[in-house]
Amino acid sequence: MLTIWQRIGLTAFLIGFALFIATLSLSRYTLTDKVLSETVSKEQLDAIRSATASMHGKTYTSSFGFVADYRTAIARLNEAYKQRNETNLLIPDYAFLVTKSASTGFFPENSQLFFWLSLLLSVGGGLLYILPTQRELPGIKNNGIYHSPATNRGWIGIVIGTFLIGFYIVLYFFPEYLTNWVLMFDPLSRLLNGGPASQWFVYGTLYTLVILVMGVRMLIKYRHSRYQQLRTLSVMFFQTAFAFLIPELLALFHQPAQDLKNMWPLDYSFYFDYRIDEKIKAGTLGMFMLVWGTALWLLGVPILTYFFGKRWYCSWVCGCGGLAETLGDPYRQLSDKRLGAWKLERIVVHSVLVFAVVMTALVMYTYLSGQTLLFGFLDSNGVRSVYGSAIGAVFAGVVGTGFYPILGSRVWCRFGCPLAAYLGLVQRFKSRFRITTNGGQCISCGNCSTYCEMGIDVRWYAQRGQDIVRSSCVGCGICSAVCPRGVLNLENDSITTRQTNPGPILLGNNSFRIQQ
Repeated sequence: MLTIWQRIGLTAFLIGFALFIATLSLSRYTLTDKVLSETVSKEQLDAIRSATASMHGKTYTSSFGFVADYRTAIARLNEAYKQRNETNLLIPDYAFLVTKSASTGFFPENSQLFFWLSLLLSVGGGLLYILPTQRELPGIKNNGIYHSPATNRGWIGIVIGTFLIGFYIVLYFFPEYLTNWVLMFDPLSRLLNGGPASQWFVYGTLYTLVILVMGVRMLIKYRHSRYQQLRTLSVMFFQTAFAFLIPELLALFHQPAQDLKNMWPLDYSFYFDYRIDEKIKAGTLGMFMLVWGTALWLLGVPILTYFFGKRWYCSWVCGCGGLAETLGDPYRQLSDKRLGAWKLERIVVHSVLVFAVVMTALVMYTYLSGQTLLFGFLDSNGVRSVYGSAIGAVFAGVVGTGFYPILGSRVWCRFGCPLAAYLGLVQRFKSRFRITTNGGQCISCGNCSTYCEMGIDVRWYAQRGQDIVRSSCVGCGICSAVCPRGVLNLENDSITTRQTNPGPILLGNNSFRIQQ
């Protein structure tokens, strides 16, 4: 039953969220010479001006009509170039910049009013909805998660999932329809990095805000566990400082913007030619970033994972994991615990890792040799383009986050993240980390399996007193936090003493051991 403050908070959030969405339709669009001169290259200005002559001075009431006419005009121009074999003159995609600059009317002049109204209502309402839950008794209880339409693939979850999927599709492939949001974030962008906002700045800001707000929810929900409190504060800190503020400040000082906690192969473009050249050109700091990023995956992963398991990154540092643990927490129980899902997971995630290694090897071959083809048919530019769109955009974004309310909160981490696969291999075979169990204490309540976001049937291990050494385990510790009997513990021990076979099952004064 919602309290009066929760009802007020939910109402404020919905109003703020609706206002934020509505801002996308509030601009008018007019193409002028000034707009074109500010957004397109001087070499192509005359050609674009001539191709779009019918649009000049015409006011459009929506971005859809404006973008459609602009793209049609440019497509005709490029088609003419192709027919004349003048492919060197082809016009690149300026649709986002042109649409943003062409925005006119009441909204661009008052974008900051809409920014603060939607921000304060959404964030304030969300916190007002979350904070009263601290009055409830701490700990996990029967809260109807499998009966709520919001947390068990009901209509609310489907609506949220549909919105997230649509948001990522538009963000990655049609950003010209989000230009009003970008206008709203321009002042903040100029404050932090000295330049106008892009769709990626908007995304990074929203990403960070969501982790901070939903992080407060995590702090309250798991306030009975000091480990969860510290872990949540850690992901909030690393996302805000390392993933958001530091890259923006580096850009402000004209240095290569880089998330210093991110690493290859998750940061799949780290060894792309333009990023390497950017770092070399930046001098000492740029070379430090290149060496740091290389050392992090080459030395940091095996050393830290040996001592702490993959949790040091996946559960304490990673931004993808941070979003899954905060925004995705209401859906963590939806992960598939069946054996078939585990088999599919292992095939897919390790296939992505192999894809990332091959793609990076091709990119480095091209960078060092200047040749784009290997063996006469492997095109490094084509391979990296496919990886970027299929894995970096569709899998990591559209599926990885958009499917939270359908497949659980760690879809990307389980099935797609190449870094998680790399960390998992080290954890499985060369790590002191393990989750130990005390089968004699297990009452088979199922809390551990229910709340495992990685699709591990923890209860199966707990009933047998068997340590959990699955490579997919991110060591989030939620299974231990929700166990009413203290059966599960996160430990670091010598790998020589690890017990990978089932332990004895006690029956009265006797015992027997399951043979594998």
